[in-house]
Amino acid sequence: MFTRHHGVWPKELPKTMTLPKTSVFTNLAVAALRYPDHPAIIFYDRVMTYRQLLEEVEALAGYLQEKGVRKGDRVLLYMQNSPQYVIGYYAILRADAAVIPVNPMNRAAELEHYISDTDARICLAGQELAGFIAPLVGSTHLEEVVVAAYNSYIDPDTDLSLPAEVAAPVPKLEVPGLVGWDEVIGAGYVPGPHTAGPDDIAVIPYSSGTTGAPKGCTHVHRGVMATACHRAFWNLSTADTVQLSTLPFFHVTGMTGSMNSPIYSGSTSVIMTRWDRTTAAKLIERYKVTGWTNIVTMAVDFLSNPELGNYDISSLKTIGGGGAAMPAAIAAKLKNLTGLDYIEGYGLSETMAATHINPPDAPKAQCLGIPVFDVDSRIIDVETLQEKGPGEVGEIVSNGPQVTVGYWNRPMETEAAFVEIDGKRFFRTGDLGYYDEDGYFFMVDRVKRMINASGFKVWPSEVESLMYRHPSIHECCVISAPDPKRGETVKACIVLTPESEGKTSAEEIIAWCKEEMSAYKVPQLVEFVAELPKSPTGKVMWRALQEQEWQDQASA
Repeated sequence: MFTRHHGVWPKELPKTMTLPKTSVFTNLAVAALRYPDHPAIIFYDRVMTYRQLLEEVEALAGYLQEKGVRKGDRVLLYMQNSPQYVIGYYAILRADAAVIPVNPMNRAAELEHYISDTDARICLAGQELAGFIAPLVGSTHLEEVVVAAYNSYIDPDTDLSLPAEVAAPVPKLEVPGLVGWDEVIGAGYVPGPHTAGPDDIAVIPYSSGTTGAPKGCTHVHRGVMATACHRAFWNLSTADTVQLSTLPFFHVTGMTGSMNSPIYSGSTSVIMTRWDRTTAAKLIERYKVTGWTNIVTMAVDFLSNPELGNYDISSLKTIGGGGAAMPAAIAAKLKNLTGLDYIEGYGLSETMAATHINPPDAPKAQCLGIPVFDVDSRIIDVETLQEKGPGEVGEIVSNGPQVTVGYWNRPMETEAAFVEIDGKRFFRTGDLGYYDEDGYFFMVDRVKRMINASGFKVWPSEVESLMYRHPSIHECCVISAPDPKRGETVKACIVLTPESEGKTSAEEIIAWCKEEMSAYKVPQLVEFVAELPKSPTGKVMWRALQEQEWQDQASA
């Protein structure tokens, strides 16, 4: 067991944690029993208590079971941050089914994959997204889409600036297979007994890999429970904690830090559907927000707001996140303004958020943190798998209660993702790093072909797979390119088909990509080339292209 970090372990916390042997849904049931009239959610000034939240979860769970959802079935959750997201998530768990969180930026090709890979028959979708998935009803396994209008859960008298999708009125649904959220909640169905336990599947977030198609990271209830509990204890959360929820709930960091952990504590989540730095400042002041989990780019934008001085944000007690290293100048600005350190952490979809977090009283800058409760992390040689010592760079591997039990329906990829050390199963993160003498872990590079654009992870092989659908593309290779704002951005090197040469523009390719994939995956740069460099075995030498791109930009 890696224990080097025990010297800087938070003094008020135990080094090991006994986790509840119950489902994640049970956390909501317990919170509603303990704090029935306490605010669970505040959404654009409308308060929803724990009693009200549980009532709607039960109603939706009853409907899902009435529609044939059984234990272990998968249900898509395709919407933005909202009370309905929380209700939908916990209703799926209450129905003993598994949540398939879908990125709201996903479009037709990606949605088809989720449906076919999970055999999902029902989707809970935001009204602004329903049009993208509605055509798949009947033509795939999908049978029904429950459509939620965020507007029906706000305070109509709010003075806050509303995103367009929140301001939009409740729509009339005239397409077969679509049913309104309010109709479903009001139907009065009652679910059967809740039977899911700690070893049943709870959530399957999707993470792309080097094989192209996204793959599901299977998490059972005990794994999701682990990070919910870990985060609550690490931040010393109580029922009086107020969390600003700005990270998307479909992503494991937002799911854990801004939804599951607050519900475990019985605390309050102040939910924003879309990021807006001024609205965030108003909410912090209005509701005395004490904690905020974000990504670095969000914190940078917040602190760059020239109007920030007009708001009282002194209630903040903890602020942190990840996605990229926090620039030293921004961290200093935060410290001067609030007296708080930005607490960075590290985790993956495969680990249901954090495996490492900086100790609140002794954080290190641009550092992943230390392994949290019951997490054993090591650094190993990528090729030999031999363990390395302090300061030596290798692949980060982790063993812990929150680690995925495997990739959904992919036994070979599951086997390849783990290595045995000292009789324990360690997940291979694909990230290169090292730890120092004190046991703090640091990131150096990535083993896998991942582009980090403003904290969004883009997998080139997935983008290439989608781009090959374009009739004018003969070959393509997606690489990273330096970007002053995003850190890295996506570039596509393309060989056109002979009949398309001179007739297809970069702008046309980019416009097509915007229709076919999530916005953060869309290549911002397109270069047409006569051929792609290949190895003697015929593999595209992506690294050579990428290194040349960065060298060219550096010398420009």
